[in-house]
Amino acid sequence: MSLRRSASNTRVTRKSSHPPPAEKPKPSWSTLHFDIDAHLNPFFPSSFLPRFPRAGAHFLGYRTPLPPAAHPKPPLGNIPMIFWAVVGIFSSLALIGAVGQEIPAFGEKGVPVIIGSFGAAAVLDFYAIESPLAQPRNAILGQIFASVTGIIVCKLFALLGPEEFERVRWLGGALSCGLATAVMALTGTVHPPAGATALMAVVDEDVSSLGWYVLAPVSLGCGLMLVVALLVNNIQRRFPFYWWSPSETGLFWDEAARREQQRQEEEDSRPRLEKPGASAASSTDSERGIGEEADHEVVIRRGEVIIPEGITLRPEEVLWLETISQRL
Repeated sequence: MSLRRSASNTRVTRKSSHPPPAEKPKPSWSTLHFDIDAHLNPFFPSSFLPRFPRAGAHFLGYRTPLPPAAHPKPPLGNIPMIFWAVVGIFSSLALIGAVGQEIPAFGEKGVPVIIGSFGAAAVLDFYAIESPLAQPRNAILGQIFASVTGIIVCKLFALLGPEEFERVRWLGGALSCGLATAVMALTGTVHPPAGATALMAVVDEDVSSLGWYVLAPVSLGCGLMLVVALLVNNIQRRFPFYWWSPSETGLFWDEAARREQQRQEEEDSRPRLEKPGASAASSTDSERGIGEEADHEVVIRRGEVIIPEGITLRPEEVLWLETISQRL
């Protein structure tokens, strides 16, 4: 059994069920899978927020772990959620527009006051704030990756010449949005509004004419919206739920945790020896209805999630379980 403390302060337990060895299925197109976090998370630094001053950490999404309350607070109703969403969306878009107008270079290059996709991004960042698609990694890197993809596609299609480019501009927009989605999915930065950014970088003449300069208003807008989201969303709610990933990070730098993981892996790989009395215990478990079926159960308690070792969950699924745990 392995334990870890997730970025959302919920203890996630991986329970080893020691299933019998089974033959690995032959690789096929339908089973191809790539998880970039499995390669990056061990090297990504672990969160510093537990060591941050409490007041500042609160507005960065960190909550100090507390013992289970006898009478937990009821979940926030949708009316205050809608109220703070309106406040946040208005404030963030107004701030982006006001700052953009005060930058002379934006006016000289004809930069739009607000990139159209920021409207959809604001809905995610201020209302659906528990969604993995709204977390900072997705909201910022997704927009940047989509912008770069759109710019590259636009420049490649522009090589066809002005007249031909105008005739097939729509095709370039479709390709740009599709490729941007692939890039975001492979990098774990899926952010639906960024698909609109990639599309606009090709089909919107005001945006496509900016070329690489479009990264400036996109990056600025993402940064300003994040600042407003940290202030508004942490008044009665919590944002973000994580900055990089809901899974454990920094294992490569944590020697003690790395040794513990290696020890757990060695124990899990050893064949389980039946101890005296195990048969009786097993039959008793069967009579009670617990035994092999229990190895396939996900247990959710307040502040704790127990996941069987044989079940593979995506980061957003783990976050969903942790969210339920915090609401109990």
